[in-house]
Amino acid sequence: MSTVDAILEWLDGYIVDRPKVVILAFLLLTAGFAAGLGSVSTDAGTSQFVEGVPAQEAFEEVNDEFESSTFEPDTGSTTLIQRGENVLAQPELVRMLELQQRLREREDLRIVGQSSAATIVATQLNPTAATLAAQEDALRNATPNEVDRAVEAAAESGLSSIVSDDFNSEAGSASATIGTVTHEVPQGLSSSAGTSGTSPLTEIQQSVKSVADRSAGDFTVFGSGIISGELSGVIGDSLTIVVPAALILILVFLLFAYRDPIDLVLGLVSLGMTIIWTFGFMGHAGIPFGQMTIAVPVLLLAVGIDFGIHAINRYREERATGAGIRESMRPTTDQLLVAFFIVTGTTVLGFASNLLSSLGPIRDFGAAAGIGIIFTFLIFGIFLPSMKILLDEWRERVNFPTFGTNPIGSGGSAFSTALTAGHKIASRTPKLLLAVLLVTGGVAGAYGTGVDTSFSQEDFLPPEELPDYVQALPGPLEPGEYTVTETLNNLEDEFETFEGSGSVTIFIETPLRRDDALEQIYRATRSPEGSFVTTNRRAEAQGIIQVIQSQASRDPTFAALIARNDRNNNGVPDDNLEVVYEYLLDSPARGQTLNYISDDFRQTRVVISADPEAAQGEIAADGRSFTEQFRFTAIATGQTVVFAAISDIIFESAISSLLAALVATAGFLVFIYWLLEDRPSLGIVNLIPIIVAIAWLAGTMRYFDIPLNALTATVLSIAIGLGIDYSAHLVHRFGEEYEELGGDVETALDNTIRGTGGALAGSMLTTTFGTGVLGLAITPVLGQFGLVIALSVAYSFIASLLVTPPTAILWDRYVA
Repeated sequence: MSTVDAILEWLDGYIVDRPKVVILAFLLLTAGFAAGLGSVSTDAGTSQFVEGVPAQEAFEEVNDEFESSTFEPDTGSTTLIQRGENVLAQPELVRMLELQQRLREREDLRIVGQSSAATIVATQLNPTAATLAAQEDALRNATPNEVDRAVEAAAESGLSSIVSDDFNSEAGSASATIGTVTHEVPQGLSSSAGTSGTSPLTEIQQSVKSVADRSAGDFTVFGSGIISGELSGVIGDSLTIVVPAALILILVFLLFAYRDPIDLVLGLVSLGMTIIWTFGFMGHAGIPFGQMTIAVPVLLLAVGIDFGIHAINRYREERATGAGIRESMRPTTDQLLVAFFIVTGTTVLGFASNLLSSLGPIRDFGAAAGIGIIFTFLIFGIFLPSMKILLDEWRERVNFPTFGTNPIGSGGSAFSTALTAGHKIASRTPKLLLAVLLVTGGVAGAYGTGVDTSFSQEDFLPPEELPDYVQALPGPLEPGEYTVTETLNNLEDEFETFEGSGSVTIFIETPLRRDDALEQIYRATRSPEGSFVTTNRRAEAQGIIQVIQSQASRDPTFAALIARNDRNNNGVPDDNLEVVYEYLLDSPARGQTLNYISDDFRQTRVVISADPEAAQGEIAADGRSFTEQFRFTAIATGQTVVFAAISDIIFESAISSLLAALVATAGFLVFIYWLLEDRPSLGIVNLIPIIVAIAWLAGTMRYFDIPLNALTATVLSIAIGLGIDYSAHLVHRFGEEYEELGGDVETALDNTIRGTGGALAGSMLTTTFGTGVLGLAITPVLGQFGLVIALSVAYSFIASLLVTPPTAILWDRYVA
């Protein structure tokens, strides 16, 4: 007796002979894993992806060096967007100050600073108005003409950067403006380029929104806390929509596959145990639940459904011969435990290949999915057969009626005939059929190499307009209100200087007291790379040079200081720079100065505006080219650069995971078929269909413009993990039939496809539609992931039925 036979015999001693012991053990394990469900934490948004990325580390260094309200680690800001026919008219400016005053009175908002167009204009009217109340008095007591003149004067003092693009300084009008409220929050808030699903600003900004909603005027509240709230809400709302739809579809197809209420309940209980075990393990192991792990239960359902249908279908084949319950289950488990082990091994290798990624969420996904598949193997390979024995013996004792007991695809039905179509063609022209399939796969794969990569905050946020079916959902399923995407789009459309539209932060490290330090920075902004926004052939930038020029325009004494130390009369000082910096630090421009230069005068940053239509990768590349112009240390960073770096990592992860999964799967299959069948070449027969399916999938993704993003980047390795399932069941069954029939390849293929192909079809339909419902999710990234998973399953099924027969026939001729 071989080692494999000895292991199977030992397992049969429990599964078939002592089923009650097995069931008790699995119930105890279920209780243990259920205890970990309460420890599962959530982690949403883009911040989970940026950890450990070099560009993010540079971004953190910038944040640590500067002391402005924007970048200081222990502060966070809320944006107040005011809209109206003319938000610079006296009544609208007063309304903004009234709102700011009401916010200031709320101690729970922890406000440490406020600014707006209203405060700038009021200060122009009365330079001594240091409080909101004094500024409001200045505005109320001014005439409309005085307000208009103050607006025109303020246009040269930073007002233009916070008003909409339709700003007319002469008429003193604009349709929108933005104000900033700065809050004191726990340290480290601003250190990440991404946004998480939990933020200390969420509650604060929700309170600000509540106050603004009750105020006169049209105000919108925006900030990282609002984004975080929607990121958390969209996960729950997506699950609320997807899970019921998936359950309904799965129930429909399982009814078709099982055609028996007892078997249906057994399959559902086993699926439920799989989910409990996996998420309980995640709780015990501290693996957070985020956008990526939403896919884990869907994948487990896909594999679990497949295992359940195969187990019941194979058992029914044995029962159809007239064998008893336990006599039928023994050969069923002997065959399926081996098949399930092959499928589990290749699936785990496919998922585990994501552990090679340098992005934490992708690694967490690979770990959770891999462990979940092992749990699925144990539950459907051991628990389900044991429970099936006890249920069938109970049915016989109480004469419970039986329903559909015939295997799927049995007999000479049209369905059975359709399953064998590929085999019939292969029997006549196996070389031609395989050549056509390989060529189509090669063409699709070559075309698919041009698939785009993407990583952005918008991938995780709901669309600006929710689909009609979402808006029509009844009360319990109705999603929350989502406004972030619309607000982001409006900010980019209305405010040219809105940093969210695209920018690069250049972090420079050099002795800034050197006479040529500022001149080098100024020269670098001349005729920049193509993606940067320019004015008069110079990059639109914000930095210490712009602070100097702004202060000089309103301070004659400072302007005279600059003129004395500007040897080439270009407005940039190139002598006595330390004196210039010290003057700024002693002036009202101190806060703005420290926004762009460190207090030891050794670090500075320059924020360069980029074309919002330019690609992330193009902006990041131009930023890196910009830094090469300096003779001192300069690093390009900022959210755009960080996200571009993550996009590159996503592509690298997709390719490395795919190659690792292919190599590991090929090695595993060759070894396992050598061990089980003494025919290692069957491992290659098993692998060819899935390679063709992956090539088809890559080509389809590019054709439908589906990018490799945070979720779909894992789909190529997942396609191996799930797709190998279909060809593994066929090839393993074929190998056994081939041996029993003494090498009769045609009959072996016919028996395999009719017997196992029916179960594969039921599994494919259930899995395709069950995972396809992710397309109903509110977030675009989940919808795309659901679509590509459904496509990968469908392609794997088609490839297994079309590619396996000619491959097996040619294997028989030239290898076996």
